[in-house]
Amino acid sequence: MTLRILSPAGENRGIRASKASSVLVVGLLLALLLLFFVLPVVWLLLAPSKTAGEVVRDNPFSFGSLDQIGAAWDHLFAFQDGVMVTWLRNSAIYSGSSLILTLFVSVPAGYALALTSFKGRKALLMITLVTMIMPQATLVLPIFLELNRFHLIGTIWSVVLPFSFYPFGVYLVYIYFGSSLPRDLLSAARIDGCTEWQLFSRIALPLAKPVVGLVAFFSFVGNWNNFFLPYLVLPNSEQFPVQVGLNQLLTSTPSFNPVAGAGLNITIPELALAIIVAVLPVLVLFLFSQRTLVSGMLAGATKE
Repeated sequence: MTLRILSPAGENRGIRASKASSVLVVGLLLALLLLFFVLPVVWLLLAPSKTAGEVVRDNPFSFGSLDQIGAAWDHLFAFQDGVMVTWLRNSAIYSGSSLILTLFVSVPAGYALALTSFKGRKALLMITLVTMIMPQATLVLPIFLELNRFHLIGTIWSVVLPFSFYPFGVYLVYIYFGSSLPRDLLSAARIDGCTEWQLFSRIALPLAKPVVGLVAFFSFVGNWNNFFLPYLVLPNSEQFPVQVGLNQLLTSTPSFNPVAGAGLNITIPELALAIIVAVLPVLVLFLFSQRTLVSGMLAGATKE
């Protein structure tokens, strides 16, 4: 058997080749990211600055004019007597109301599953996990039939109550309390005479602020972006959230529906601006809650 000893020059060439291949892989991944994610967002931001004809004819990444942005804004918020404002208000009401109910249900439920013992606890946890991994579309039909049975179709509760059902939030809280809350702290509080409610409200809940913020963010974003269920249970345009309203705008755009969109000022620039306006509240929320999100994602990563 022959042993090969690499010279320092050979080792350096191997290191350089390894670095070059790593740079190539990273470069390809960044190019794919740019192609499929960054460029569409840049086009979306620039589209409201151009007319519908300029969007088709001109360079996709050229800027039009500020006057055209103002015109697209006026056309968008004049659509159906300013229904865009109503859609945004409806989304805020549905998402905010559901968020409050979600926190009132998910946090105590996750705490109970993690730190208390009761009959059927394991079965309830298994049901929570199974429901969490099921596609939302599979639950729409039974939820619709249940809402119809209680005559809630077409009311605010037909959206708020299903949105409040958030098993993923329960599981996040369960993981946090199960892995990060010191049991010795709870035992000492019980010795000092704390009741179970005092343990939860005065000790566990203040320590769980990061994961509560994480649940609140994911719940709000999911509710804000939900389309399918509101589309089925809300028959009136005045009740639509903004995501369902965007679908109505799409059908009113001549480029996608020449018959229904004839004579309206809703074109591609107005539709792009509507998408930006619909995304803006979630983007602002994300920018102002990054520290809480990072803390919540790291919560439960270490065990005391």
